[in-house]
Order: sequence, then C-alpha cells, then structure tokens
Amino acid sequence: MPQITYVEFGGREHRVEVPVGLSIMRGAVNNNIPGIDADCGGECACATCHVYVEEGWLATTGTPAEGSQEASMLSFAALAQPNSRLSCQITVSEALDGLIVRLPEGQH
Repeated sequence: MPQITYVEFGGREHRVEVPVGLSIMRGAVNNNIPGIDADCGGECACATCHVYVEEGWLATTGTPAEGSQEASMLSFAALAQPNSRLSCQITVSEALDGLIVRLPEGQH
C-alpha cells in the first residue's frame, strides 16, 4: 500500500498508508490528519482540501487543467501556489508511494 506523508503547516509529519484508488483527501480524513477540512466530502465543490505537492512529484500527480473545476476552486484557496492541488482530485496509485504533500496554514 502506498505511503503518503502529510506535513502540517507547523512541520509535524504524518506518514500513513493509503489504499490505491482513494484520494489523497480521503487518506487524510480516514487517518485524522489535521489541516484538511474536506467540507464538501470530495465533490470538488470547495477548496478546503488544498495541499502543496512537493515539486519533485508534480510530474506524477499532474497539475490542474486550465479552466477545470479544480483550477476554479483553487482560485478561492488562500495562498495558492503553482504546486497547489486539491487533494480530492489526486487518486492514489502505486506510483505515488512516497508522495509528500504540505498543508497550508489554513483552509479557506
């Protein structure tokens, strides 16, 4: 099972196993990772599961397509950066084993 590391804004790391096929957001919620609110439950209707993907992983996770619902939702995220993603839109695969995502200071 792939291991994903979630890094809280303050630096605390949570390394958890997330089953293939689940989203990065669902992995956080199922493992009680603080900092991902997931208010919409994974429907890509808010930006409360915003994460920063480590630069070395962007080729694997991809980036939001221009004009996509994810890109639109990220426009509402506080402090969005080029490596910002909504964790509900990243599906865990074996290729993501070792992925590191950082959480913003807050979800808005």
